Amino acid sequence: MLKLVIADKNYSSWSMRPWVLLTQAGIAFEEIQVWLREPDTKANIVRYSPSGTVPVLIDGDLTVHDSLAICEYLAEKFPEKALWPRDAAQRARARSVSAEMHSSFTGLRGRMPMNIRNRYLGRGMNEEVAADVARLSAMWGECLARSGGPYLFGAFGIADAMYTPMVFRLQTYGVPLEGVAKQYYETLLATPALVTLMAQAAAEPHPLASYDQIYP
Repeated sequence: MLKLVIADKNYSSWSMRPWVLLTQAGIAFEEIQVWLREPDTKANIVRYSPSGTVPVLIDGDLTVHDSLAICEYLAEKFPEKALWPRDAAQRARARSVSAEMHSSFTGLRGRMPMNIRNRYLGRGMNEEVAADVARLSAMWGECLARSGGPYLFGAFGIADAMYTPMVFRLQTYGVPLEGVAKQYYETLLATPALVTLMAQAAAEPHPLASYDQIYP
């Protein structure tokens, strides 16, 4: 069975992407969790990950790190799941927006750290974050206009998994959305894998003051 090594579901945005993808796609896997900011955190991660980072996917003697690389591997291993769009042009667009998530939105990610179970309504907003939110809204709208929804490229796939942490951030900090972007936000939050993740994040017995008190 596949093994996925992750950190705290409440705080680790990178960990949640392959977890959500595997869960929503109905692909069986064993979950191995390493708590953040503990004395043995680094040692526990290095047991599984030569890069010293999570998430890590283990498939027999193969180890794949980095959330996007893991998603790419899953798409190839389970072609019947159509984790990327089958249409070549749509697949290229899906890869583009997934890579954009990987490398962009630094303002929003920096000012609105991941914290699923807490609420910091109205905090963290500035001009850079507002520009990131505007780009998110425009990009989501363009994808949905082409695909017809309900997800970015029709069925739930890698691109949606990549943007899961953004939706949770928008919820935590109470960022208002309008129109199609708001509809997509609501659709993603109601997706079964995300509903499960929210419940499990709320129940995790590992609060971290350095994360929870960023906006006391």
